[in-house]
Formats: sequence, C-alpha cells, structure tokens
Amino acid sequence: MRAAVAGPSFVVEGDDLVDRAETRLTEAILLAAIEHVGHEHEPVPTKEPHRALDVAGLDHLEIPNAVLGHETLTKRDDFGVIAGCAAPAEVRCRHGGDASSAATLPRMAQPAVNSEMEYRRLGATGLKVSVLSFGSWVTFDTQLDDSLAIDCMAAAGDAGCNFFDNAEAYAGGESEAIMGRAFQELGWPRWSYVLTTKVFFGIHTGVPNMGMTLNRKYLLQAIDGCLERLQTDFIDVLYCHRYDRDTPMEEVVWAMSDIVSSGKATYWGTSEWSAAEIREAIEIAERHHLHKPVTEQSQYNLIQRSRVDEEYADLTAETGYGNTIWSPLASGLLTGKYRDGIPEDSRLALDGYGWLAKSLNDEEVIARIERLRPIADRLDCTMAQLALAWCTTNPAVSTVITGASKVEQVVQNFETLAVIPELTDEVRSEMEAAVAE
Repeated sequence: MRAAVAGPSFVVEGDDLVDRAETRLTEAILLAAIEHVGHEHEPVPTKEPHRALDVAGLDHLEIPNAVLGHETLTKRDDFGVIAGCAAPAEVRCRHGGDASSAATLPRMAQPAVNSEMEYRRLGATGLKVSVLSFGSWVTFDTQLDDSLAIDCMAAAGDAGCNFFDNAEAYAGGESEAIMGRAFQELGWPRWSYVLTTKVFFGIHTGVPNMGMTLNRKYLLQAIDGCLERLQTDFIDVLYCHRYDRDTPMEEVVWAMSDIVSSGKATYWGTSEWSAAEIREAIEIAERHHLHKPVTEQSQYNLIQRSRVDEEYADLTAETGYGNTIWSPLASGLLTGKYRDGIPEDSRLALDGYGWLAKSLNDEEVIARIERLRPIADRLDCTMAQLALAWCTTNPAVSTVITGASKVEQVVQNFETLAVIPELTDEVRSEMEAAVAE
C-alpha cells in the first residue's frame, strides 16, 4: 500500500502513517478514493471526533496539490487510520499500480489562513500581506519546472503565505509564465492572494525603448506582457525594478499612476531606489493628485542592512513607506551551507551566476556568519530560520520574500514562524554583534 500527497504531504508506506502539520486533507476525498478502488473494510474506530477512515486497502492514493482547509490531520496510530477533514481537492486513485482507474473531485483552491502567520499592512496601505512570502528569482525555470513550482507554491500557500513575487526579467519572462501556469493549475481564486511583479530590464534585448528604461511606451506595453504571462487581469503591486536616470520622473509617475487607474495594477512601488528618488516620486504624485508609490523592494539581511536601517529610516517614519525585502538569506550565505564550498545544487553553481558566486565567496564574511551557528543551535532552529526570523523583527519590513528550489526548503522556511517569538531584543543584539565586522 502507498498513499502520497505531492508537495506538503503525508506519506503512507505499508501500515505506517506519517502526517505533517502543514497538510490538510478531506474526509470526502478519502471516502471517494476508497469507494473508487472498491475498498470494503470497515473503518477502524478512533478517539478523534471525526469519522475514521481506514486506508489499509489502498494500493496508491495521489493528491497532486496541497489541500487547504480548516482542520488539520492530527491522527497517527498503529492502524494507519486517518481522521480529519478539510476542503476537497483533485484526487487520482490507483489500485495495484493501474493508472487507468482514476477519480477526480473538485479542488478547494485557496491559500490557508494560518493562525501563526502574521499579516502586516503593506506600508501605509490597507493591504495585508503575510510576513513571510514566496518569490521566484533564480529558481523558476533554472531550478524549478512547472510541476515543482506548483508544489512549492502550494506548500507556501498551505503555510499561510498570500504574497507571491515575480519579475518580467526573471528567466527572460519564463518565470512569470511558469507562475501563471501554476496559479491556473492550483486554481486559487484571484482574490485569495497578492501577486506582484517588476518591470525595467525588459525581455526584448537590443531593441530601443524596450529595456533598461521606465519610459511611458515601455511601461504601458510591459504591463500587458506581464498580465499575459501571469494569466491574470491585474497585478496587485507593480514595481519599477530600478531607477531610470534617462526618463524624467514626471513621465514615470504619470505612467505608473495611469496603469493603476486603468485597473491593470492595484498599487505601484519601487525596487532599489534611493530614499531621495522615492521622495521625489511621492512629491510629484501628491502635487498632481496621482497614485503615488507605496512600497520598496530592497535587499535586506543581517550582513546587508544599511539602506533599510539607515537610508530609509526617515522616509519610513514620515511616510509609512513599505518594504517587501528580498535576499533575506544573502543568496544562501546565511544558511551556512557555503562554509565548505559551493554545493553543486545551489544557485551559485548555476550557469550565468558566476558573478554572484564571486561576490559572495568571501572567507571573512563566511567566518562571521559561522558565529551565528551556536545561537541557532541554542534556539533549536536552522541558521536559515534564524536569519529569516531576524528580518521579520524589523517593523519597517512588510514581508520577507523567501525563495526555494525544493518543497522541503519551502516548508523549513515557513517553519520560521515558530522561531520568531524566540528573537528577543537580547537575541537580536547578540546576532548583530556576531556578524559585525
């Protein structure tokens, strides 16, 4: 007998049931599956206040996407009995390995609302975003195909993530296309998640006006391409991926405001702009009664802090400008995995990312990061979880964008929620002192 759920999952091998807190199943799904394979055994009674479900007769049960609901699988006993309920999902059942016998049920497709997840306001807006979120930089297309991307996004959604980030330039547009197909496969209602993307670099290389710019022509055409690849009618936050020194600020602000007014984006923001540049954009928008930018997306982690902690300090205090920070693990450095060199399956080993490997292969920095290991050990968490938790303790951070190339990494990243309460002011100070130059 074998039963498995792709992504965040429970797995049954023989008579052993392994359940995971991030998995939610439905009684209806299992009953339908059991009926489909002609299961004739009576359910084994349990102490749970739910109808018991005996899966001993199943040779194979697959639920390809994470299933979301209000109650979580909690039962584990010697009989391989599952008790619990949640919303329905697509189910494929196979008996004796025969893939021809399959049953399909409608899928409850919606990110979970996790009571342990904090949902913060995006800057001064009323939009609430999960404090931990999921992004596609580097991983989509280079490390994740459609199937693995779906599983990773499902795992994030199951943990309570409602914020998913992308960019036109990631993998030459293929990253957006993969995420768009993933959303279609997951079937999540558009109202249930926040989708963001970024424009500036372009995907039509060597063509005037179509890359490394924020001119009006480019912006109005770039948003249409993003919508098409992501298979959606609107973007929740459209970022200007970099500042454009060649296009007048008024042109940029008017174009971005017009995109918001058109309904193709709900908000707009900036990425890696200086505080002075952001202030100029806000001032122009306010002067002309236009939609002003509401959030930054800048690099922020334990070893790269000055822009957020210092340069943006007054801007944040005075305007409430948000920040959806990226690279919270310094491209993996803060996980401690580069202590003994670059692993073959890491992003630094990918073709085209030699520049990143060179910039991060600093023995002195790696030595400083190693000073965090005893703190992580004491808190019984990974170094990655410790670094992610540190980022969330800054109230100026609206969300911490995480990335992953494996479902297991997604699960571990979102288990950071249990570590965040452990980061007292004393622990935070200890961490900052540990990595200080």
